[in-house]
Amino acid sequence: MTVFFDPWVRNYHSFVKLSSEAQEVIGLRMTRLALGGGHSQIEAQRMIYEKLVTVVEAQISVMADIATGQGHLAPARAIALFQRRVRANRRRLS
Repeated sequence: MTVFFDPWVRNYHSFVKLSSEAQEVIGLRMTRLALGGGHSQIEAQRMIYEKLVTVVEAQISVMADIATGQGHLAPARAIALFQRRVRANRRRLS
Protein backbone atom coordinates (compact mmCIF):
# COMPACT_ATOMS: atom_id res chain seq x y z
CA MET A 1 0.00 0.00 0.00
CA THR A 2 2.80 2.46 0.77
CA VAL A 3 4.38 1.83 -2.62
CA PHE A 4 1.26 3.18 -4.31
CA PHE A 5 1.24 6.41 -2.30
CA ASP A 6 5.00 7.02 -2.27
CA PRO A 7 5.10 9.13 -5.49
CA TRP A 8 2.15 11.16 -4.24
CA VAL A 9 3.83 11.85 -0.92
CA ARG A 10 7.11 12.75 -2.62
CA ASN A 11 5.36 15.15 -5.02
CA TYR A 12 3.38 16.67 -2.16
CA HIS A 13 6.56 17.26 -0.16
CA SER A 14 8.23 18.89 -3.19
CA PHE A 15 5.20 21.07 -3.79
CA VAL A 16 5.08 22.26 -0.17
CA LYS A 17 8.80 23.09 -0.31
CA LEU A 18 8.27 24.94 -3.61
CA SER A 19 5.41 26.94 -2.07
CA SER A 20 7.60 28.00 0.83
CA GLU A 21 10.45 29.06 -1.45
CA ALA A 22 8.04 30.94 -3.72
CA GLN A 23 6.75 32.94 -0.75
CA GLU A 24 10.30 34.03 -0.01
CA VAL A 25 10.79 35.14 -3.63
CA ILE A 26 7.50 37.04 -3.53
CA GLY A 27 8.70 38.91 -0.45
CA LEU A 28 12.03 39.75 -2.09
CA ARG A 29 10.27 40.94 -5.23
CA MET A 30 7.80 43.06 -3.28
CA THR A 31 10.73 44.71 -1.51
CA ARG A 32 12.41 45.47 -4.81
CA LEU A 33 9.16 46.82 -6.29
CA ALA A 34 8.53 48.97 -3.19
CA LEU A 35 11.93 50.63 -3.55
CA GLY A 36 10.83 52.05 -6.89
CA GLY A 37 13.12 53.34 -9.58
CA GLY A 38 14.25 51.73 -12.78
CA HIS A 39 15.10 48.45 -11.09
CA SER A 40 11.52 47.96 -9.95
CA GLN A 41 10.11 48.45 -13.45
CA ILE A 42 12.63 45.98 -14.88
CA GLU A 43 11.75 43.50 -12.11
CA ALA A 44 8.02 43.82 -12.83
CA GLN A 45 8.57 43.14 -16.53
CA ARG A 46 10.95 40.28 -15.81
CA MET A 47 8.48 38.72 -13.36
CA ILE A 48 5.70 38.58 -15.94
CA TYR A 49 7.97 37.31 -18.71
CA GLU A 50 9.51 34.58 -16.52
CA LYS A 51 6.11 33.32 -15.42
CA LEU A 52 4.85 33.01 -18.99
CA VAL A 53 8.01 31.26 -20.21
CA THR A 54 8.04 28.84 -17.28
CA VAL A 55 4.38 27.88 -17.67
CA VAL A 56 4.83 27.25 -21.40
CA GLU A 57 7.97 25.15 -20.75
CA ALA A 58 6.10 23.13 -18.10
CA GLN A 59 3.22 22.52 -20.51
CA ILE A 60 5.59 21.39 -23.25
CA SER A 61 7.38 19.09 -20.79
CA VAL A 62 4.12 17.54 -19.60
CA MET A 63 2.87 17.03 -23.15
CA ALA A 64 6.19 15.43 -24.16
CA ASP A 65 6.06 13.10 -21.15
CA ILE A 66 2.53 12.04 -22.00
CA ALA A 67 3.34 11.60 -25.69
CA THR A 68 6.32 9.36 -24.91
CA GLY A 69 4.39 7.25 -22.42
CA GLN A 70 6.06 8.76 -19.37
CA GLY A 71 3.04 10.62 -18.06
CA HIS A 72 3.68 9.28 -14.57
CA LEU A 73 6.86 11.41 -14.46
CA ALA A 74 5.16 14.63 -15.59
CA PRO A 75 4.15 16.03 -12.17
CA ALA A 76 7.60 15.58 -10.64
CA ARG A 77 9.32 17.09 -13.68
CA ALA A 78 6.98 20.08 -13.73
CA ILE A 79 7.55 20.74 -10.03
CA ALA A 80 11.32 20.42 -10.55
CA LEU A 81 11.19 22.99 -13.35
CA PHE A 82 9.37 25.48 -11.12
CA GLN A 83 11.79 24.77 -8.26
CA ARG A 84 14.79 25.56 -10.47
CA ARG A 85 13.24 28.85 -11.55
CA VAL A 86 12.24 29.88 -8.04
CA ARG A 87 15.71 29.08 -6.67
CA ALA A 88 17.37 31.06 -9.46
CA ASN A 89 15.18 34.05 -8.62
CA ARG A 90 15.94 33.72 -4.91
CA ARG A 91 19.69 33.73 -5.63
CA ARG A 92 19.37 36.70 -7.95
CA LEU A 93 17.20 38.76 -5.59
CA SER A 94 19.14 37.99 -2.38
